[in-house]
Amino acid sequence: MFLKYLGINRIDRYIIGKFLSTYFFLILIIITIAIIFDYNEKIDKFTQSGVSFKNIVFEFYFNFIPYFVNLFSPLFVFISVIFFTSKLADKSEIIAMKAAGISYRRLLRPYFYSAILIGVMTFVLGAYIIPKGNVARVNFENTYLKKKKSTITENVQLQVAPGVVAYITQFDNETKRGFGFSLDKFENKQLKSRLTANVINYDTLAEKRYSWSVQQYTLREFKGMKEEITNGAKLDTIINMEPSDFFYVNNQQETMTLPQLKEFIVKQANRGAAGISAFEVEYHKRFASPFAALILTLIGVSLSCQKRKNGMGTSIGLGLALSFTYILLQSVAATFATNAGWPAMLAVWLPNILFAIIAFVLYKRTPQ
Repeated sequence: MFLKYLGINRIDRYIIGKFLSTYFFLILIIITIAIIFDYNEKIDKFTQSGVSFKNIVFEFYFNFIPYFVNLFSPLFVFISVIFFTSKLADKSEIIAMKAAGISYRRLLRPYFYSAILIGVMTFVLGAYIIPKGNVARVNFENTYLKKKKSTITENVQLQVAPGVVAYITQFDNETKRGFGFSLDKFENKQLKSRLTANVINYDTLAEKRYSWSVQQYTLREFKGMKEEITNGAKLDTIINMEPSDFFYVNNQQETMTLPQLKEFIVKQANRGAAGISAFEVEYHKRFASPFAALILTLIGVSLSCQKRKNGMGTSIGLGLALSFTYILLQSVAATFATNAGWPAMLAVWLPNILFAIIAFVLYKRTPQ
């Protein structure tokens, strides 16, 4: 009943089946090859670390597969469309469809249904499922491959709010205790107060978030030419920071779900902190990537729906060149956003905008 509501007939089901089966078949082949090469490269580290084969499969590769699939999903979509559409054109099946009165616009409908399905899958995986898997994958790499996992950090300086800077000489994440703490508050570039303490503890049992207690503290408040000094043994306070803020994980933005990523960006922006462009790029990328499936599908169909004298080789070669150009453009634009100060949204959506123009031109040039 639902298929009839969408206007899906037998030809639509045939094209959707071809599209999705080719897409998942390519994923299976490329993922298998990638795992074989990756395992051969890391086999010495696996052996030396003593990790069990079960942990390798379920903690590392089980989380590696969805990450890899989502990363190269636009490439898989493009190649799938080019490959099976070229075969349809080579066998004159598309000519037969057009002869039966199916216009090019109508022919695109099952392609777009498939692309929307893949786009939704890409969004859900990238926004909610893969980040949780990335946490386990990164922990596995730090524990067994890199062996750089540390619970102690030193010389942490953090802007916790506009004009408020915290400093900790050393912090232990296991005990949630730090030493050599100071908190400076500035107004109009003038120091207004300075809180120093020998010890600072994060209260994990407190009902309120950001609950800290400082021990052996000194509070100096500057009021014009006067200075007030307060000393004490212990002071409970709220400071807009958490122990997780002190430990930077490489590609940390990939381990956050979409709500967590948004919360982190808002929190850092409210602090007035810099260096959040990588997180903004990742946030916008999770919305832009699903739309890439639609754009690349239209380009793929436009390039391969006509029968060529040289067969499908030309279409596949051109399709591969365009897909790698898209991935390269994504990387370059993200680099400009991170290092050159481009707006993150513009940098992420720029490849989609440029390829949408290409798709529109190819669509207009294709016989309707």
